This record gives sequence, structure tokens and C-alpha cells, in this order.
Amino acid sequence: MTSAAPIAPSSTSTALAERVASFVRSEIAPLEQDPRCGPHGPNNALIVEIRGKARVLGLLVPHLGPEWGGTGLAISDMVPVFKAAGFSPLGPIALNIQAPDEGNMHLLDVVASDSQKARYLKPLAAGLTRSAFLMTEPDGGAGSDPSMLATYAERTSNRTWRIRGRKTFATGFDGSAFTIVMARTGGGATMFLVPTDAAGMRTERVLATLDSSMPGGHAVVTLDDVEVDDDAVLGAVDKGFQYAQVRLAPARLTHCMRWWGLARRVQDIAIDYACRCHAFGRPIIDHEGVGNMLADNEMDLTESELIIDWCAAALEREGTGTYESSVAKVRVSEALFRIADRAMQVLGGTGITGDTIVEQAFREFRAFRIYDGPSEVHRWSIAKRLKRQHGQPASV
Repeated sequence: MTSAAPIAPSSTSTALAERVASFVRSEIAPLEQDPRCGPHGPNNALIVEIRGKARVLGLLVPHLGPEWGGTGLAISDMVPVFKAAGFSPLGPIALNIQAPDEGNMHLLDVVASDSQKARYLKPLAAGLTRSAFLMTEPDGGAGSDPSMLATYAERTSNRTWRIRGRKTFATGFDGSAFTIVMARTGGGATMFLVPTDAAGMRTERVLATLDSSMPGGHAVVTLDDVEVDDDAVLGAVDKGFQYAQVRLAPARLTHCMRWWGLARRVQDIAIDYACRCHAFGRPIIDHEGVGNMLADNEMDLTESELIIDWCAAALEREGTGTYESSVAKVRVSEALFRIADRAMQVLGGTGITGDTIVEQAFREFRAFRIYDGPSEVHRWSIAKRLKRQHGQPASV
């Protein structure tokens, strides 16, 4: 690990986090049982409603600069705010800091041209549209190994490109206004900004998945000779792999922040239940088996919080953090899943029902161990770094 020490959140972000926590607990969490929440997150009507509530309070897109309606938080300042929003799966959606939009906003803010920002980032930041990010592919194509990218884009004239391929696990594609498409080009890979209603682009199906928090779900998408012009190129041609790291390293960390907030809530639910529920003459928290599970949960929460702060400091101070975000992604996703699993066990039969948020958290955290790179791939990446540090070639 690097030696970057955690950076204390500013008083501004601490105050903002308190406002977010109050808003999400009082205004947003009660809507979790709303019939407009389905297997692929809240529908558009509910999204409009909860974002309207956040907009009135000035809580939208705190991670973006004032020019986009945000607060311009540094990464370390985002930590308490994103954790507070994560108390409810609907919280990040209300604040417009949910995946994949939050990561796409960051990428557009860093890489996009002024005209692209006006066309795509401005309405996205305002919470008026949603977006998607198309990199993963079916049929043996790119997933954890982006070098296997099969979707390709070829020039058809001096200013025109034709994109052809298939993508899968396209989170949020259904109902989005535009998507960022990663396609192979002559010297590497290029990112393209493509309206989702472009001719030749269609949804094959929306997958039935374990998780259920992300609007639009996860789609399989076909790009059948989709034509775009040079204005659709995000950044520079053949720089797509580099831009992917600009997006993915901080996006892995913000996933950790948001889901940590829900894990804290899950633990509190389990503690409350264990103090109220009696068996064999005493509260079940006094039984060693239950008490130990809750103690382990508290340690996992504390360790995860420290890792999140450490990774945020590395990203903020050094401007990079691929290694740190890999560490955070593995350790936090696995710890949060353990927390939900133990909490479900503590709650017994109630834990596997929808009467509490624990059942959904269990599903969401299990999926988190896979998306944005499964644990095994991140461990392999960390091992390659160790090999290089030992003076050996990185190839294995």
C-alpha cells in the first residue's frame, strides 16, 4: 500500500453529509416500498419525484463543480456525503450520484469537449436524463479483459464512423438518453458518445439479475452499423483504454462509499433486532453466537471505512489510484457482503423477507463483488504489481 494518510473531510462536507442523511432518512427511505420500485430500480416517475425533492434542497450532484449545479467536493469530501446518501438504495438516485451516471459525469467533465458537455453533461447533471456505459461484451468478448474487445468502429468517410458489435450488462441503458460506447479502432480503442435512439442500436433484452437498485437494469445491446461523426468521439481516437481508467478507478471507490452507507444501516437493524428479540430467557445479542456476528460486522465496517478513506486520499493526492481502488473494491465488497449475510442470519426468518432492507442489501452486495471487476481479477492485478515491484516482468 501507499502511505497516503486519510484526509479529514472539510466542515462544509460534514455539514452537507448531515443534511443528506436527514433528507434520505426522512424523505427517501420511506419510499422504498413504493410500488413504482421494481426489479430494475425505481421507474421514471419516481426518479423525477425524488430528484425534485433533492433539487429543491440543493443536494443534486455534489461531486460536480458549481458550473454544473454541484458543490465541487474533493474526493475525500465526497466520502461522508456519499455514505449518507447510501443509507437507502434510492438515496444516490435522488442526489443523482448513482452508477453509471456518476462515473460518466466524471469522465465527461475531465475528457469531453465544450460542445459535448453542453449536449450530454449539462442535462445529465441536471438530473433530466440518464446514461449508460457500454464496454462489457457477450460471446467471449471484453469483460474483465478489455483486450478482448470485439466491437469495432471503422471510418467510412473523413468524418464518419460505423460501429458494429454487441454489448452486455449495459447498466441503465433501458431508458437512457445516451451511452458511452467503447469500440476497437486502428490503434487501440476509442470511446464514442451515442444517443440511445440512434439507428442500428437496439436492446435485445434486459437481463433478470440478482440486484434491483439500478434504474433500467442491465441490458444486452446490439450495435448494427451505427453511424456517428467525429463529434461523437470522446477525447482522442485510440485513447479509450486510458480514459477507462479515468472513469473506473474513482467509480469503484464511490460504489464502496454508497454501499457502506447501506451496510451501516443493515448492521443497525440487526443490532436493534438482537436487543429486542428474546430466546432462552434473554435478548439474543447476549448469546455468544449472535453477539460475535455483530462484533465481526462492526469490525468489517470499521476496516472498510479506513480503506475507503485511504483510497480517497491516494486518489486526491496522487491523481491516480488504480491499485488502491482495486484493494478497496475487493476488501470492501467482500466485507459488506459478510455484514449482510450475518445480519440476515441474526434476523432469522425475517431476514429473508422484504420486511427490512437487509434482504435487498444481501442481493446488492453479492452483485457488487462482481461488477466493476470481480475480486479474482483485482487480486490478479495486485499480484502483477507485486511481481513488478520484485523486479520481474509483469506478464504471467
